[in-house]
Amino acid sequence: MAAQGLPRWESAARRVLCLLGLLLSVYALHVELTKERDPAYRAMCDLGESVSCSKVFTSRWGRGFGLVQYFVAQDSPLNQPNSLLGIIFYTLQLALGLTLSKKAALALVLSSWVSIAGSLYLASILVFVLEDFCLVCVSTYVVNFALLYTNLKRRKALEGMKEKTG
Repeated sequence: MAAQGLPRWESAARRVLCLLGLLLSVYALHVELTKERDPAYRAMCDLGESVSCSKVFTSRWGRGFGLVQYFVAQDSPLNQPNSLLGIIFYTLQLALGLTLSKKAALALVLSSWVSIAGSLYLASILVFVLEDFCLVCVSTYVVNFALLYTNLKRRKALEGMKEKTG
């Protein structure tokens, strides 16, 4: 445990995972926007007919999880690319991880559970609906599960600090 009572690896793991998540999300956004402007664009992650991240990112499920369009127009400012939501999520994970607040730790865990629910939903769309494999997507799911683990460890350590001092 670190001096603050947190596992020594937690801070470094959070930084690495959030930066990796940000890189993946920025790349996904780049691919989606470039593919929309230039349909002939071939992304590095497009390895074949059934291994194509640009196919996934430009599908209806690539924006608003494919659900927002049922409530607002498809071109509404509220129907944003999932990758933009990822950029916001990883930025908040990084920022909230800078504090030892128990409320921040709870927010980290709860938002991680939401990201896991989103990952499982999108993974099922990937497999059963799009019948595609997206290396960027799957990498993001792995990052989300690792962040959940990291956040659960952080929360447990902070709760342990409360018991020792309380």
